Amino acid sequence: MRPTRLASTLALTAATAVLLAACGGGGAEQAAAPSTDATVDVRLVLEPTSLDLTTVSGAALEQLLLDNVYQGLLTRTQAGEIRPLLAESVQTSADGLTYTFSLRPNLRFADGSPLTSADVVWSYQRVLAPDSKNPNKKDLAAVAAVTAPDPRTVQITLSQRDSNLTYALTNRAGVVLKKDTDPASLAATPNGSGPYVVRQWNRGSTITLARNENYWGEKVKVASVVLHYITDDNAANNAQLTGETDVETAPEPTLLSAFEGRDEFTVAEGITSDKFVLGFNTGRGPLADPRVRHAIRQAIDKDGLIRILGGTGQRIGSGVAPTDPWYEDLTAIDPYDPEAARRLLADAGQAGGLTLSLQVPNIYPESVGTYVASQLGQVGITVDVQPVEFATWLDKVYKQADYDLSIVDHAEPRDIGNYANPQYYWRYDSPVVQDLVARAGTAATDQERDDLYRQVARRISEDAASDWLLNPGTRTVIREGVEGFPTSSTSSRLDLSALTATEPA
Repeated sequence: MRPTRLASTLALTAATAVLLAACGGGGAEQAAAPSTDATVDVRLVLEPTSLDLTTVSGAALEQLLLDNVYQGLLTRTQAGEIRPLLAESVQTSADGLTYTFSLRPNLRFADGSPLTSADVVWSYQRVLAPDSKNPNKKDLAAVAAVTAPDPRTVQITLSQRDSNLTYALTNRAGVVLKKDTDPASLAATPNGSGPYVVRQWNRGSTITLARNENYWGEKVKVASVVLHYITDDNAANNAQLTGETDVETAPEPTLLSAFEGRDEFTVAEGITSDKFVLGFNTGRGPLADPRVRHAIRQAIDKDGLIRILGGTGQRIGSGVAPTDPWYEDLTAIDPYDPEAARRLLADAGQAGGLTLSLQVPNIYPESVGTYVASQLGQVGITVDVQPVEFATWLDKVYKQADYDLSIVDHAEPRDIGNYANPQYYWRYDSPVVQDLVARAGTAATDQERDDLYRQVARRISEDAASDWLLNPGTRTVIREGVEGFPTSSTSSRLDLSALTATEPA
């Protein structure tokens, strides 16, 4: 996190107040202490469509539930470091095929029932079941067996090495459910082992998380967190300025001037794993021709888009964010060159003009789709921008691949393996990439794995499998008195366990 000048001013003010109080001078007013009865109101953007993260896709569910309501054997920090959570330790066999996890003592679910290795085994077997609809089922593809030698020990046996297993267990495939939970209950009534429970869901408006009084670890220091799903940026800004919310995530950069010179707010900056992807349906029509795809990439000035969005992002050149260990700057592939784009279109027989539809979820700034359409128009491509509800995007684009172009934020880290799936909504089918991803998954060392994924990143860029518009930075507006709120990668994971707050003034 890199605080802005506002944050620095606030920190200096707070430090001065503490110093005066320590010296007992001037009758200085002491800062209010955090209250365990406090409710923290937070602005988010994308509301989930269900609370069942075992069957429903989308980063909104992970943002809400992972670490807060549900937990796994392992978790990861904002910096991407993998750490034990329900497990207190893990041992790996010399051949890399057996992982043995020791559970912490006295684990409990929110309903007060004990969490044992039997729950872990049941949960992972459910992910692996032939009829499983878990969106991350493939993450456990190398798992041959999950067993429980005793109530506090879990053993995972692999059919082949999996260099990504421990990372996969930090995601939704690694979530531990209570054994024999009715799957039908998960859409509305989660029962996890995390520090919060879902108290209330006002669809279309808010979700309230309350402190889990049966939590096995240190209880959170706020009574509740109310997540306000506000898609309109102006409304979100007004909510923060008027005190309706205490924290505003993903503020519109051009509106941040409203917080300048106001010591009651901190504007914090963070990094993200997000990748705004201009998706190509490579399985049909003109976009099956790589020359057309390369032309589109070369027709778009990414730096211009970054400036429009407030200047906090960066170009990346492939489907890997700088937070991933195999990141490499590939922006030299398909640089901005409108003349070259026109030549490629002519070579592809499209010199007379080309019309494409562009599906964009309406949760994103309208300027993104408008800018891309304008840029492509300058090289002879007419773009019909079609704003859609996110649920519509999930059905029409993600599930049915019924589209030409699409813009969506892929917030998940380390997701380059999607390009090895020919049924993914891009319909990109490369045996070379599939082989590289398979070899990376069974690599004996992290270095070998990372080298192979770098080859994947280069190949998909050279194939123009997609276009990658930018890796955005993130800003978070936080009122004075709120501490411990995460400020990096907040659109994909939002661990609220360290949150503290004073009551609003």
